[in-house]
Amino acid sequence: MSFRKEMEKYRDVDEDELLRALSEEELQRLEDELEELDPDNALLPAGLRQKDQTKKAPTGSFQRDSLLAHLEKQAREHPDKEDLVPYTGEKRGKVWVPKKKAVDPIMEDVTLEPELEEALANATDAELCDIAAILGMHTLMSNQQYYEALASSTIVNKQGLNSVIQCTQYKSVPDEQPNSTDVEETLQKIKSNDASLVEVNLNNIKNIPVPTLKAYAEALKTNTVVQKLSIVGTRSNDPVAHAMAEMLKVNTTLKSLNVESNFITGAGILALVEALQFNTTLLELKIDNQSQPLGNKVEMEIANMLEKNTTLLKFGYHFTQQGPRLRGSNAMMNNNDLGEFARASGENFKKCTYYYPFMQSKTQLYKEIL
Repeated sequence: MSFRKEMEKYRDVDEDELLRALSEEELQRLEDELEELDPDNALLPAGLRQKDQTKKAPTGSFQRDSLLAHLEKQAREHPDKEDLVPYTGEKRGKVWVPKKKAVDPIMEDVTLEPELEEALANATDAELCDIAAILGMHTLMSNQQYYEALASSTIVNKQGLNSVIQCTQYKSVPDEQPNSTDVEETLQKIKSNDASLVEVNLNNIKNIPVPTLKAYAEALKTNTVVQKLSIVGTRSNDPVAHAMAEMLKVNTTLKSLNVESNFITGAGILALVEALQFNTTLLELKIDNQSQPLGNKVEMEIANMLEKNTTLLKFGYHFTQQGPRLRGSNAMMNNNDLGEFARASGENFKKCTYYYPFMQSKTQLYKEIL
C-alpha cells in the first residue's frame, strides 16, 4: 500500500513542463537512454546498431589522390624496422646433394638379340603397350583390350600410354519408341468384338482420359476375344480400378490383366482382388509399383483373397510384410500344383469343378477329385 501511495503523487505530473525545464545536456542524456539499439541485430544497417558518438564536423568531400599522397608521404617518413641479424649472403650448413639410385647389375648385363633390339628401338608406344599387356602388365590397357590383344594378331591399343586413364566407350542406347496404339480405334474394335484383337497394350500412354479407360472396361464385359489387357503407366486411378473389377466379375475370356505403375490406392486394389472370387478364367494379375504403398491391412486382405482363389497362377506384387508374402506365395504355388494336377486328372477334375466352381478348400477339392 505504501508503494501505491508513493506512485500516486506522480499521476498528475505535467510531463511537458518537466521537459521544458531540462537543459540541453539533460535532454541529450535522456535521448540516449531512450534509444533502443541492438548491436547484435544483423537485420539492421551498421549505422543503426549503435548510437552516433562522433561530435567532429566533417572535413569535406572524399579526395582519393590527396589520401594516396598522404599515405605515401607517411610511409616514406616512417623509419624501417632494423633487422636484428643483418643479411650478409653467407651460406650455412651442408649443401643437399640427391642420392644416386643403385642400379641392379643384372639389368645392366641384360642383352638382347640384334633383331629384338632393332624391333624394340623402332616400336611405337602403341606396339610397346600391346606387347607389355600380353606379357602380363595389365595396367597398360583395359581388360577388354587385353583379351582382344590375346585373340587378335593386330594392335588393339593404338593410343599408347594415354589409354590407361580412359574408360571403355559404351554405345548409347536409343530411347524406347512411344506406344503407337490408337486408343479410339482399339476401343471400337473391342466393342465390335474384332477377332484379330487378342492383346490390348496401352502402356505408357499418358493422355488417356479416365472415362475412356472406363469405356474399355465396359466394352470388355461383352468381349469374347481379348485375352490380355495392359494399362501400365496410364495414370489410372481408383475409378478405373473399380471399373476393371466390375468387368472381371462378368468377363470370361480375359486371362491377363496388368495395372502396374499407376495411381491406384488400397481400395482400388482390394476391389480388383475381391473380383477374383467371381472370375475363374483370369490366370495373371499384376498390381505392383503404385504411387503409394498399400499398407499392412490391405496386404493381409490380399493374402486372404489369394488363399480362397483356385485359378490364378501368377500374381505380380511385392509384399512388404513377411506374413502376407509367405501366404501369397504359398497360394500361388498351390494353384500351380492344382493346375498340374488338373491336367493330369482330366475328366474327373472337370466334373468336380463343374459341381464346385467356387470351392475354397483346396484339400477338399483334391479329395473330391480322387
